Amino acid sequence: MSSDFLIEIGTEELPPKSLLNLSEAFREEVVNRLSGLKLNFGTVSSFASPRRLAVVVRALDPMTPGQETVNWGPPKSVAFDQAGMPTRAAQAFAEKNNCPLTALADMVEHDGKQEKLCHRASQPGQSTAALLGDIVSGALTALPIPKRMRWGTRREEFVRPVHWIVMLFGNDVVNTQIMGLLAGNRSRGHRFHAPNEIVIDSPASYCQQLKQAYVLADFDERRHLIREGVHAAAKKAGGHAAIDDDLLNEVTALNEWPVPLVGHFEARFLDVPAEALISSMKSHQKYFHVLDDSGKLMPIFITVANIESTDPEQVIRGNERVIRPRLSDAAFFYETDRQTTLAKQRESLRSIVFQAKLGSLFDKTERVASLARALSETTGADGALAFRAGELSKSDLVSEMVGEFDDLQGTMGRYYAIHDGEDPEVANALFEQYLPRFAGDIIPTTRTGITLAIADRLDTLVGIFGIGQPPSGSKDPFALRRASLGVLRIIVEHKIDIDLSAALNLALTQHIDTSTLVESADHINKQVLTYMLDRFKGRYEDEYIPAEVFQSVAARQLSNPLDIHLRVMAVHAFNQLPEAEALAAANKRVSNILSKQVDLPDGREVNQALLVEPAEQTLATTLTALTGTVGPLLEARDYTSALKELAKLRDPVDQFFDEVMVMAEQSEVRMNRLGLLQKLQALFLNIADISLLVPAK
Repeated sequence: MSSDFLIEIGTEELPPKSLLNLSEAFREEVVNRLSGLKLNFGTVSSFASPRRLAVVVRALDPMTPGQETVNWGPPKSVAFDQAGMPTRAAQAFAEKNNCPLTALADMVEHDGKQEKLCHRASQPGQSTAALLGDIVSGALTALPIPKRMRWGTRREEFVRPVHWIVMLFGNDVVNTQIMGLLAGNRSRGHRFHAPNEIVIDSPASYCQQLKQAYVLADFDERRHLIREGVHAAAKKAGGHAAIDDDLLNEVTALNEWPVPLVGHFEARFLDVPAEALISSMKSHQKYFHVLDDSGKLMPIFITVANIESTDPEQVIRGNERVIRPRLSDAAFFYETDRQTTLAKQRESLRSIVFQAKLGSLFDKTERVASLARALSETTGADGALAFRAGELSKSDLVSEMVGEFDDLQGTMGRYYAIHDGEDPEVANALFEQYLPRFAGDIIPTTRTGITLAIADRLDTLVGIFGIGQPPSGSKDPFALRRASLGVLRIIVEHKIDIDLSAALNLALTQHIDTSTLVESADHINKQVLTYMLDRFKGRYEDEYIPAEVFQSVAARQLSNPLDIHLRVMAVHAFNQLPEAEALAAANKRVSNILSKQVDLPDGREVNQALLVEPAEQTLATTLTALTGTVGPLLEARDYTSALKELAKLRDPVDQFFDEVMVMAEQSEVRMNRLGLLQKLQALFLNIADISLLVPAK
């Protein structure tokens, strides 16, 4: 009869930022190992709190299923001699399978081809309870823990010291050792509200018994209660809570019995940029900030206590005392930074190395400024403003504020540029240069910001590739993948008509000391261009566009990201038309035929007088008409409409291949028909090689 299974690993406080991932991974590993043994079970739930990881498996089989083994031996003609006596081969088979020689005559079966010796045996299932120890130990070993630790004199390693193990199968304790500890049925409640041991009666009672001991073991339940409690507390205080999901997960991981409390800080701190105050509250104190109806920061914060205090005001005052010096530091940093302009701060960049072979951060700003000015002709930015933004782009990195809160890079640059009297376009560009920061993030909106964001990334890409340190495997210390995706997103979404190869050449010319480059500029250009355009693959995969659609466009070896994108979207739309499959197959056939013609000149003119078959005449007439129709569409980059027009070729092409012998005996007729196919192929190749849409066999 099936029973529920509970495993709880009791530890010292687990890393809050990785608790949820550890919990989900633990659950997945347990499930995979149970499934690998072909055990049946019902729902599986995971639980995680600061001091525990737990999994409950419902209705788990008590035994693994029995297995039948089948071992085939030598053919009958080899196993027995002419007198019917077992040969040495038969004797070896009998010894291997531990069966008497006298039984071999009854062990002959037909395997579908011939008669052979066959030994069948049944292995009984194993007790699930006896396997659970190895299952759990294996799951714990497989957890994604970057750095494990030992404790005391033990040799076992885990993310944090393990102090107790609860392991129940049904109502019975599983007799095994995990992490050097004997499994039992005794857990522990809240460190202060219920510090004594708790005897867990069964897996079904686990959550309720912990709740009675002031522990909400369900991570999702705890997170929901915190979210609702923080919103309610903010509303009661007259504002709206701003809840960041990452912070919410971290706070959930820090608390077993969450109690939201409202605190206040002096309104004078609101003179400091809100981003700095919010960063201080989030990163140092794990507080949620509160906004008014207009979206402005209020002098209010919400903390989540891990205790139900009899005097919550005392807890609030303690948190207010802690936040005050933090905000005072932020105010001091802000005031200190504003005493020096960004232009003067830039001089400090000379002593900060960007990369040993690529010089200092000051050198980088020199390159980026010049590149931004050069790119402005294409992006539509003011060249002088783009150059100034490039010069000041990294100055805030040496400010006191960014030194304390590194997530404010760019943000503080914008504030300080405004204070210095810089052009608003320049100030906004200092913030926008880092956009997008992650997948799905916003992109720059100002022309100067767009230009600076592209220039900064292209400089890094050509520099790092140039010194021979491209990303490899999972190693990407300069975030070149993210930089490439950012450039492509900005170009495509802002419809910037730019040749990326030319832009990379401009970036390479900014590297005055070419002795640091391990290859020629042309080679580096091709490397970086290929690397960047390959990032398109992942983008389109996320949009469920088949890989062969991108490959059909990539075969054209283009270097304009906007043009590539327009072609991919057009081919994707074409690929869903009913005519697409037949035309792709026809183009594949045309490609195969033409690839074998070594003496066929490119662009051979079609002689109308040699078109004798009605089908080839029809195809030629249709191609001529479509060439005139499609030409203006290609000029306008309306590739979608162009391919819709070309879809009209399906019937003429099918008729041509059904009724016309391309490789005619007469040389002139044959060459004329090949020229017709050249014209057909070229019309499609103006957009993409749609022959690649044919699935590989």
